[in-house]
Parts: sequence; C-alpha cells; structure tokens
Amino acid sequence: MASSAVEIQDIDFNVMPGDRVMIRVKMDAPPPAYKEITTENPARIWMDFDGVSSALKRKTHSIGIGVTRSVTAVEAGGRTRLVVNLVEMVPYSTRVEGNDLVMTVGYTDQSVANTGFNSSQAVADNSGEAASASAASAQRSAEDISGIDFRRGEQGEGRIVVGLNNSNIGIDLRQEGRTILADFINADISSDFIRKLDVIDFATPAKLISTSRVGNNVRIAVETSDEFEYLAYQADNTYVIELKPLTPEEVERKKLEEPQFTGERLSLNFQDIPVRAVLAIIAEFSELNLVTSDTVSGSITLRLQTVPWDQALDIVLKTKGLAKRTNGNVMLVAPAEEIAARETLELQTNKQIEQLAPLRSEFIQVNYAKAESLAELIMTKGANYLSARGSVAVDERTNHLLIQDTAKKLDQIIAMVRRLDVPVRQVLIESRVVVADNGFEEELGVRVGITDRGSDGALSGSAAGSDGVYFNNNPANRTFAVDLPVSNPAGSIGMTVARLAEGTILDLELSALESENRGEVIASPRVITANQKEAYIESGEEIPYLTASSAGNTTVTWRKAVLSLKVTPQITPDDRIILDLTVNQDTRGENILDIGPAINTREVGTQVLVENGETVVLGGVYQQRTNRDVSKVPFLGDLPGVGALFRSTLETSAKQELLMFVTPKIVKESIN
Repeated sequence: MASSAVEIQDIDFNVMPGDRVMIRVKMDAPPPAYKEITTENPARIWMDFDGVSSALKRKTHSIGIGVTRSVTAVEAGGRTRLVVNLVEMVPYSTRVEGNDLVMTVGYTDQSVANTGFNSSQAVADNSGEAASASAASAQRSAEDISGIDFRRGEQGEGRIVVGLNNSNIGIDLRQEGRTILADFINADISSDFIRKLDVIDFATPAKLISTSRVGNNVRIAVETSDEFEYLAYQADNTYVIELKPLTPEEVERKKLEEPQFTGERLSLNFQDIPVRAVLAIIAEFSELNLVTSDTVSGSITLRLQTVPWDQALDIVLKTKGLAKRTNGNVMLVAPAEEIAARETLELQTNKQIEQLAPLRSEFIQVNYAKAESLAELIMTKGANYLSARGSVAVDERTNHLLIQDTAKKLDQIIAMVRRLDVPVRQVLIESRVVVADNGFEEELGVRVGITDRGSDGALSGSAAGSDGVYFNNNPANRTFAVDLPVSNPAGSIGMTVARLAEGTILDLELSALESENRGEVIASPRVITANQKEAYIESGEEIPYLTASSAGNTTVTWRKAVLSLKVTPQITPDDRIILDLTVNQDTRGENILDIGPAINTREVGTQVLVENGETVVLGGVYQQRTNRDVSKVPFLGDLPGVGALFRSTLETSAKQELLMFVTPKIVKESIN
C-alpha cells in the first residue's frame, strides 16, 4: 500500500436519544469517495472504500444498542469494506467531519427527512465531501417530478408514466398486497399532481393511482385488481411502471412454478462500474469464492432494488455475454464462448485419456436378474455403458457377467448392476366370484265337472285324489266342463258344489303349486406373481363338440368352460397396486338339439388402482325376470268373482346377482 493511502485508525460510537447510535470512523486523511449497499434480509449497510487500508486491531466492534448490532471492517484487494449489522433496516445519515466519517443510525422525529438511505434504497455514490441528508434535501430542485400520466397498452397492460426533472433520483419500488408503492426519495412535486386518478374504466389491472407527500419523499400508490405481474424501467427522464394482466392459464402456471431465484436480496445502483467489481461485490455478499477470467472486462450501469443476489448475477452475466460454472463454493466466471471452448477441450482430453487407459476384466455375479438381460442393457446402443474398446460376455450356467473395459467404465457398470440386481417384489391376488340365485313359482288350477247318477244311484267326486264315495263304478260317466289343472300339483282338493235336477251333481277340484329355490355359488381363485409379470390360473372342464367338415368328415373340437383369472400387477412407489386383470367364469348351459351344450359366460376385464390389502368390487350384474301366464275359458274367465273358476294362473319370479371382488396384497416375507 502506498504511503499516501488513507488508513482507518479507529472506530467508536456514542449513544444518542431514542436508541440512536452515532458511529464515528476515524481516518488519517479525509475519507475518499465510497459506495454504499443496503440489504433488508439480513439488514446491513455496506460501505466500500477504494484505496483505504485498515489499522484496526479488531475487525468487529460490538454495539448492541437499539437496532445496531455491530460494525465490521474488512480489508481486501486494496480496499476496505465497512459493514453495519442491524436488527432491521432503519433510516440513517452520513456526513464528513474533517478526517472522520460520521453515521447516525436510528429513528428520529423526522426520520424520513433525515434519511440518507432507507431500507430499500438503492446504492448511491458518495464523494469525500458528502453532505448530510438534510443538506441534500435543501439543494434539490423545487419540483423533481414534472408529471404523472396513465396509458393503456394494446394487450390490456396499464402504464404509469412519471416525468422526472432529475434522472438520478432514488426510487424505492415495492408491492404490498395488491398495492404497488413507488417512493421517490428526497423529491418534491407540484401540488397540482397531489391527487387521485380513477382509471378503473381503462380495463387494466390498475384501479386507482394516488400521489402524496410522505415526509421528504413523494409516494405514488397504485391500487390493483385481478392477477398481474409488474415491472419498472427508466429511460432518461421517464420512469414507467407497467402492470400486465395474467390469463387464468398464466395464473395457474405461476402457482405451480417454483421461484427461480432464492438468494438473499440486495440493492445495487452503479454508473459505469467495472464488471469485475460488480462480480466481486456479489461474490462477497453471497460468500462465494470467485475466480474471474482475464478476458472479463468492460463496464456496466445498473440499478437493481431488493432482488435476489443470484438474479442480479444472472442479469450481469447475460448482459455481458458471460457464463459461470460452480464447483462447491467456488464460482468461475468467463465469457460463454471461452467456457464452451474449455469444456470442449476437456471432453476431447478425457476421450483421449479413455482411449489410452488400460483395460481390466471383472466377473459380476448376478443374483436375482437374468445375466443375459443385463448384458443386453449394457450393450444397448446409445446407453454409453461400454467404451469403444469394452466388451461383455454371459455365462448362463452360473448367471455371471464377464466385462472388460476401463476402470472408470467398470465402476459405472458395477454400480448399475448392483442397483438393478435386486429381488423383485411379489403380489398375491385373491379374487372372488359370487353368483346368487333366488327363484319363486306359484301356480293355481281348477277343474269343474258334472256327474250323472247311474242306475244304482251314485254320488261321485272328481278325478283321482278326491275323497268321494262312488256308488257308480263307471268313471266314464264323469265329465269336466272346465279342465285347467296344475301340471304337477303339490296338492289338490275336490268337493261337491251342488245337486242339480234329476240327480246330477256339480263337482269342483282345486290344485295348487308353490315352489321356491335359493342358491349361491362362490368361486375364489388366487394367484401370486412378480411385479409387472402376468399370471394366469384356470379351473373347469372342456366340452366336446362334433364338427362336420366340407368333405363330410366329423371331428371333435373342445371348448373350455372354466373359471379363470389373468392379472398383471404393478406396484407403485407409495405401495399401491395397479391391476390389469380379466376374471372369467364359464359354465355348461342347456343342450341345443344335436349341436351340444351352450356355455354361460360371465367375464370382466378392467384396470384398477388399489391400496395394498384393500378389497375392491370389479363389477356386478343384477338380473330379475318375472312371468305371469294365464289359461282361461273365454268370457267366463273374465267374469268378476266367479271368473277364477274358469282360469289357471302361473306366476314365476327369478333373480340372479353376479359380483366380482379382488384383493391384492404385497408379499413382504411369506404367505400365511
């Protein structure tokens, strides 16, 4: 360091009313120009003094008063950085008193008026003859803001256009809820512009624009509606805040997207600063080790307010055509073309090293997979497991792989085989087919006849089954006017209804049948299979059929009537099971003439996602059939009351229900 360089000799502080702190940095000469950076999280004030050295015995001076925690001075690269650590960002001011730099930190009754930089103010350049904030305020133009206008864009965006008489004015832009706030630091505006503009009729995200004075600042507040994104930019003496509406698709995509930049936020404001210096500031802030290529040069002008440091770095790199590579906590920055050329050269070098590397042989025991399948995977074109000189062979008898390649490739192949050669998980699938039948039949018949008395005089009942006592043994004399009996009666009753003239007797016989049948068939096939492997099980019979060919020959063909289950399980990462399955139950049906029996088929095929051990109903069929057959004597059978004596009724009801269930279980150790 040259003898003419400025040196920091001491740092002390004094307590002021209101928990304020006055920090005095003592130097051996008037302080040179310095730059300031403020950050909100963590709350810090950074000051960089170029060409200043430090003679302090301690780097950190603890304060612990109000919001001020400590002051740290670090010397590196021909400059000294002074960092004031705060609990939260508060107003502060700086001034030069002879060879001392004096900073006052904390709130006052006129905290805004005395503020040199607030918590979100951008970096500003300070000369060695920096005046206090109040002095700067006294020297400002009477009207720093010349006008405020609103315009609507072609895509429905709203633009707040602010005219500036001072292009170097500090601006703090932020969003609080649905309000955009822009504070113009130490600025003034004509009272004609202190107003509210209702712009809701322009159909933009902006609803109301309010302009007001807040202390020594001018604040523009934009109240918004709907979903939007905003940006701000300055061109010469025009500052524009643009609000762009978002479509529902953009809103949904914005919710799903993770934030690209997650670094701590900082503010930067530089005019024609060397790119290497900006990179050094960002590297120190992010606590990364920086390696900058000699070809990085040029200057950059930027103003960034409370942006993540990694976003600020990305902006600088893209603006100057640079790229970075990070290894651990070391970051290399160079022109993109230089990095691309360097990586290309590195690839070529690695390729040459690989071509010259000695070959090794390795025997790999495959335990659970098929060695042949793994060999096919290793030799897959484009997989890049083998080098150009590598080879693989399979011993099917011992399920071994013999691989010859470089040590690097062998390590990659062994790691791949160990990852794939694991026991395949298995699934037990239990299926149940339930067929329930419920049938009911009711039949009522009637016979009405007349019996003539014979020569001996006789009284006869009806046909067989009656309890009549016959005196005339000639049954041919018994006739039936109505003969509608039950075909297979469960019981019948006969009686004499009346005696007519000349000994003629009127007989009546009633017959009835009521039958009920219930049945239930349960089939429960179960099978175990490996994950993503199809399994099949069936049980039943094969029915022969005679088939005649065109030549007149008769052959026997067979058709299955079986209960079968075909399933392919897939275990998901969260231990659920996807089943592709087909359940079929065929039974022998009725014989059809000489062709052979029909086959009753019940089948379901589907894909389901099931919890492990959960029972799910795959499907069901419910059938109900009701019949009512009536045989009657025309006209007489339709008479009210007595019409029942002239008709026979058969009512049948049949119900059938088919249900198919499946329960998959992941096999952990064994099947109980």
